[in-house]
Amino acid sequence: MKEERFGQFPRTAVDFSIVVPFFNEVDSIKPLYESIVKVMDVLGHSYEMVFVDDGSRDGSYKILREISDRDARVALIRLRRNFGQTAALKAGFDYTHGEIIVSMDGDLQHDPTEIPQFINKILEGYDIVSGWRVDRKDAWLTRRIPSRIANRIMAKLSRVELHDFGTTFKAYRREVVTELQLYGDLHRFIPALASWQGANIAEIPIKNIQRKNGKSNYNISRTLRVLLDLISVKFLLDYSTRPLHFFGFFGVLGTATGFLSGLFLLIKHFYYHEDIMDNHGPLLFLTVVLLISGIQFLSIGLLGEMLARTYYESQNKPIYAVREIRPPRARRTKHEAQVGPLEESAEGVRAWRAGAPN
Repeated sequence: MKEERFGQFPRTAVDFSIVVPFFNEVDSIKPLYESIVKVMDVLGHSYEMVFVDDGSRDGSYKILREISDRDARVALIRLRRNFGQTAALKAGFDYTHGEIIVSMDGDLQHDPTEIPQFINKILEGYDIVSGWRVDRKDAWLTRRIPSRIANRIMAKLSRVELHDFGTTFKAYRREVVTELQLYGDLHRFIPALASWQGANIAEIPIKNIQRKNGKSNYNISRTLRVLLDLISVKFLLDYSTRPLHFFGFFGVLGTATGFLSGLFLLIKHFYYHEDIMDNHGPLLFLTVVLLISGIQFLSIGLLGEMLARTYYESQNKPIYAVREIRPPRARRTKHEAQVGPLEESAEGVRAWRAGAPN
C-alpha cells in the first residue's frame, strides 16, 4: 500500500474508509466498533475507521481513545466543541484515504452488516449510494410525517429521486465527496449537491433499528432548519453562477409592472385631468414600491454576479466537474523526434528563406 501524508498524520492508502461521528454515545461506541470490525474483516480488503468525537461530554472520547490506541486502523478526530453532524462528517471525510467512503451514525441505528451492499452498489458504477429507511421506527408525528414531507420537497426541488435524504448511512466515491464544501446542515443534501457535478446516484433499502442507548438529538424544530437549508441548496444548484437570472426576474417583473402602472397614472393625470392622490392614491404608492423594489432586486443581482465572479476567479474554482480525463496517445513521428530546440529551428527557417527562390 502506498504511504502518504494527510494533514499532520502519516497515513496509509486503503480501499475502504468508514466514517462515524459521535456525540454523547458512550454506550454505543464499543458495540458499533466491534460490529464494523467483524464485517470489514470478512471482506478481506484494507480499510480504516475514522471516528469523530463531536464535542461529547459523557466520556465518549475516553472510550474512542482506548479503541484508537489499541487498533491502528482507527483514526480519531476530536473537535473542540459540538459543531454539529455536518461539520463532524466533513472532518471525517477530510482525514480519509479510502477509495470508497462509507458514513454512518454512531447510535447503533445503522446495521454494519449492510455495508457490503453499499460497496457492491458503488462497484456497479455509481458515485453515491444512499440508504432508504423503508420501515422507520420513529414517532409518526414528530419524525416520520415531517421527514416524509421534507423528503418529497427535497426530491422535487433538487431533481434527485431519493426517498430518504436524511439518513447518514451512505457510500461515496472519494473524488465525489471530498470536493464538496459542507456547512450548516448540508450533509443531508450531499446527493443533491453532487448531482450538480453529474454524479450517478442510487438508493438501496436499509433496516432502521430502534435506538437502544442515549437520546436522539433530533427535534421538530430541525425540520424548519432543513427547509431553510433546502432553499439555500436550490439557489446554489441553479443560480450560484448566475444570480442575476434569479434576482433579475423579480427585478424586471417589478420594474415593468411599476412602469406600466405609472404610465397609467400619468395618462389619467395629464389626459383626463384627474387628481392622482385623491382617486388613485393606493395605486400610486404601489407603483413607487414596485419601481423601488424592482431596482433593488436588479442591484442585488448585479452585486451577486460580482461576488460570484470574485468567488470563482479568486480561488480558481472551476464552474464544471470532470468525470474522466484521457490524455492524448499520439506519438511523435521520426521527423518530429529529430527537431531541435526552438532557436535552432528558427535559424534553419531563416537560412532556408534566404536561399529559397522567389
